[in-house]
Amino acid sequence: MESKIRRSRDVDRVMTVIFYLVAIFFFALLIGFAGKVIIGGLMGAKPEMFRFARKGSIGNQLFNTIYLVFISLLVSIPLGVCAGIYLAMYAKQGKMTKFLRMCIETLSSLPSIVVGLFGYLVFLVFFGMGKSLMAGALSVSILTLPLITTTTEDAIKGLPAGYFQASLGLGATKWQSIFYVLLPACLPRIMTGVILAAGRGFGEAAALLYTTGSGSDLRWGNWNLAAPTCPFNPFRPAETLSIQIWNLQVNGQDKALANTASAVLMILVLAFSIGANVWSHHLKKKSSGEAA
Repeated sequence: MESKIRRSRDVDRVMTVIFYLVAIFFFALLIGFAGKVIIGGLMGAKPEMFRFARKGSIGNQLFNTIYLVFISLLVSIPLGVCAGIYLAMYAKQGKMTKFLRMCIETLSSLPSIVVGLFGYLVFLVFFGMGKSLMAGALSVSILTLPLITTTTEDAIKGLPAGYFQASLGLGATKWQSIFYVLLPACLPRIMTGVILAAGRGFGEAAALLYTTGSGSDLRWGNWNLAAPTCPFNPFRPAETLSIQIWNLQVNGQDKALANTASAVLMILVLAFSIGANVWSHHLKKKSSGEAA
């Protein structure tokens, strides 16, 4: 009996060491990759690369990237959260619900190039939008919608049943219980889906090749939203950082600028992820009654 216990403890120690080694390996791999991209890009950076100029800089592309992800999240967050609420609280278990979940899973696994072609056919050909930020943002929303939907559904289902029942017992309606009790309680987990969705939007390139175009000529003094050079016109062609990196690398033009754009894109994704996680942690502490 003692030998079996000793053997089990030895196996447990060995497996613990293996798990730690695997975790350290992947953490070191991530740090090495991010460090190589960031350090390699910033080492060759020049001050003029960060200007908001038409060529030879990344300022306009950086703004286009942030603006596109912002528009995409404006579309995908309300739709994804509402879809997750429906699947978790309203949908009856049956063939139709299973079919909807299968469609969501299929949508989340679609190659981005296929979504880009779909966006081109629907938004550009059918609706006649032309290559624009809006067409690109809507295409990216198709990719990010399943992430937010499944995260919201899982977050609501992961809450204790007493949350919902206690709210109903106090006289609240079903919708009031969802909006004022369940959603605030699972908001930190929903933020995880938003972080993943934004990360995919920041780095997306294939879906944008067919939808956004490559315009980067912006006039920051132009506030006419109908003008093609107005920065906040969502229906203008726009080149994002990922598209700029692809163009520079494929055409072999300015390797240093491509490396700098890659470093800035990596920093942007890391900064957004860290900031969103800090805010999510703050919301979690606030909802649990701890001191902020």
